[in-house]
Amino acid sequence: MNPTKIIEQLKREPFRPFAVCLSDGSKYEIRHPEMALVTRATVAVALVAAEEEVPDDMVLCDPLHITQLKPLENSRGVSKRK
Repeated sequence: MNPTKIIEQLKREPFRPFAVCLSDGSKYEIRHPEMALVTRATVAVALVAAEEEVPDDMVLCDPLHITQLKPLENSRGVSKRK
């Protein structure tokens, strides 16, 4: 996926939470625009536990393996690993 499309989603007003879906079937939730950092070669997604404010970890995704950005139904402010 073109990194510009991801940046557009992060800058939407109002922000709408979405999931980054990868070609291997994994999915990472972005509940706040500051949970992701996009470069030409990498998308870094912060992984946050439900009860935490500070990210526990992060995952680095290759934009070539991002198949879709899927809107999320609820917005609890959490990023999950699958």
